[in-house]
Amino acid sequence: PRAPHATGYAVHPWADVVLAEPEHDADAMGPAGQLWSTPHDLARWAAFLGGDTAGVLCPGTLAEMREPAGVDDGDTWTGGFGLGLQLARPGARRLAGHTGSMPGFLATVWADPAGGVGVLFMANTTSGLSGRLATDLLDILEEYEPRLPDEWRPVAADPRLLELTGLWHWGPKPYALRLLPERGLSLEPVGGGGRASRFVPQDDGTWLGLDGYYAGETLRVAPDHLDLNTFIFTREPYDPGAPVPGGVTGWHA
Repeated sequence: PRAPHATGYAVHPWADVVLAEPEHDADAMGPAGQLWSTPHDLARWAAFLGGDTAGVLCPGTLAEMREPAGVDDGDTWTGGFGLGLQLARPGARRLAGHTGSMPGFLATVWADPAGGVGVLFMANTTSGLSGRLATDLLDILEEYEPRLPDEWRPVAADPRLLELTGLWHWGPKPYALRLLPERGLSLEPVGGGGRASRFVPQDDGTWLGLDGYYAGETLRVAPDHLDLNTFIFTREPYDPGAPVPGGVTGWHA
């Protein structure tokens, strides 16, 4: 770090004494942690990860970065990594950010996009802080300063996309298609749960699955059906006029 800066200390594990940690250049390991910052800048970074990108990055791209590419603990899924981001799932929250350390220093920054909040801490010690400090602070914030719902505002919508919204069927199962900001779409079973995904528009007129069951799959819109990589959705259950795989024989008693 460059002066003026806090001095990094090691605290003796069995006595109330400290030792100034020697400073060194981590060379090849530098990208893994040797980026020095300030509380103000980390707070701005937390806001960025939460969605306040100020036009620097498309919100859809940021959302993709926050999707888990791998998890640390299998089905439990309390920690993992997205694209360049560390992910955590303490309780009902889903956080994106990263921890950081150098000899004599610790730092953590987390953003909770769904809750519209973030948290960070910085300390000039090599060890001794609880890993739950950041999430405990979020719990305190939620208890004493609960977030108010955002004010609802209508937005302009492409009439052609508006016509796509509503009820669709995969076979006999009903799905709801909703229009999202920036021409995005969401598709989920009526009643929630199950195979649900959000989709982001592509330059060729298709949509790409952003998350959930259809992540990475291409959604194409035809005059009488939706083609989701061989999953055919129709307005009526098993529409005989749509290219349903295997064909449709018709309903009967």
